[in-house]
Amino acid sequence: MKIDDKTITCIACPNGCEITVSFDENGNISNISGNKCKNGIAYAQSEVTAPTRILTSSVLVENGDFPLVSVKTASPIPKELMREAVKQLAKCVVKAPVHVGDVVCGNILNTGVDVVSTANVGTK
Repeated sequence: MKIDDKTITCIACPNGCEITVSFDENGNISNISGNKCKNGIAYAQSEVTAPTRILTSSVLVENGDFPLVSVKTASPIPKELMREAVKQLAKCVVKAPVHVGDVVCGNILNTGVDVVSTANVGTK
């Protein structure tokens, strides 16, 4: 039984190609088409086998001149871990001052990926 083709919109570059991934009867990728650059092939393979995303969020700041600091994962994490990662960050509190690039949560969910600050927050 052949698995249905999957069409995805590529976000590897600004082209936004509609890429079609075809599968053989064993569920293996048999063809990737519609990409305008080679990055699209790698993106499509990753998206259908093990999708990842950069997580952006905010974390509470203790004694800061702002109550929150914006954060992001230093590299993509598995898409299926996004909700649990957000829950973990909701429990995180950092002390001011906070600087861009500071690790606010190391090795989130044992992924090997740190969550880092994307803004500066001074002390009250």
